[in-house]
Amino acid sequence: MKFLPEIENTVEWIVNICFWTIGLIHLFWIAFFYIRIAFHREKKKTKSTAPVSIIICARNEAVNLSLFLPKVLEQNYPEFEVIVVNHQSTDDTEYIINTLKKTHAHLKSIKIEKNNHLAFGKKLPLTIGIKGAKYDKILLTDADCAPLSENWLQNMSDQFTEKKKIVLGYAPMLKEKGILNKIIRLDTSFIALNYLSYAKSGIPYMGVGRNLAYTKELFLENKGFKSHYALKSGDDDLFIQEVAKRNNYTICLNPDTFCYSEAKKTWKDWINQKSRHFTTSARYPLFKKLMLGIYPLTLLLLFISFVTLLFSGWMNWFSFSVFAFIMMTKWVVLGLSFKKLAEPSFIVGILFWDLLYAIIAPIIYYATEQSTAAKWK
Repeated sequence: MKFLPEIENTVEWIVNICFWTIGLIHLFWIAFFYIRIAFHREKKKTKSTAPVSIIICARNEAVNLSLFLPKVLEQNYPEFEVIVVNHQSTDDTEYIINTLKKTHAHLKSIKIEKNNHLAFGKKLPLTIGIKGAKYDKILLTDADCAPLSENWLQNMSDQFTEKKKIVLGYAPMLKEKGILNKIIRLDTSFIALNYLSYAKSGIPYMGVGRNLAYTKELFLENKGFKSHYALKSGDDDLFIQEVAKRNNYTICLNPDTFCYSEAKKTWKDWINQKSRHFTTSARYPLFKKLMLGIYPLTLLLLFISFVTLLFSGWMNWFSFSVFAFIMMTKWVVLGLSFKKLAEPSFIVGILFWDLLYAIIAPIIYYATEQSTAAKWK
């Protein structure tokens, strides 16, 4: 019995071999990288009591601070401070901070006065906040984020050890009605799947500033964001690429550590937000650019070659079996991964959403390239 089907046409052979090769590469990505999140287990940690400084940068965030800052202030942890850096706000941000200070002694603030010579980027207030922190352990989040649990700080702090100086957390978007919200949540989940699985594979390239921790000592040793200070973004990806070594970081997917944000309400606002995030991609090493492009590219090529085989009459039992096996593997691995990322609603149609994202991701990238990079608030 022959293992491979009989193929006489040279072109048919070439198309089938291309299909098998693309499928093998795509399957490798799933089985080597993404599977690490699908079957990730949080190890039990010794409870930490070391003091922590939580830093939040805020510009015109009066509404969000009034809603979400109390959830940060009321964390169940023995000793911590919360530093809000008020960066040139023109709304009631300062009033909200001062009001909360009256009932929360561990809330501190740093006010950066409005100055036409200062840019509105996040790196300046973040640097000032970190340098002004009392404690070595630094936990970052945003003014529009709310930790899911009062044990967020405890569980993030527990990840630090003598060797682990960086903790990459996860920050999903709140579920709301509408296709835009669904696509933003899909985008957020795939970004997380990439940076968390690559980190587990020894290739850290980013975290998210909405839920990220590292030590003040590490920040100062690297001279902060000096090498990319002129860029609008980079505080949570270029910085991580500089300081993350193979053994000095970890990831945390404990649901109690998830910090939720509201997704943008309009396509324009989301594209503007993405444009700011993409300003740093040109600074990525070629290797990491390729790493981020191979999965969606092979997915598209896999479907194109499959359709070509199907409609040309060159489809055979072996190629069909290869395709079916890849799809089943993807459904299991991506389904389990999205469950870990608190997005179970995508699981049933995950193969559709996976293909859709591979199609729209380059469109989004092109749209952001044509857009003026958005300012941070």
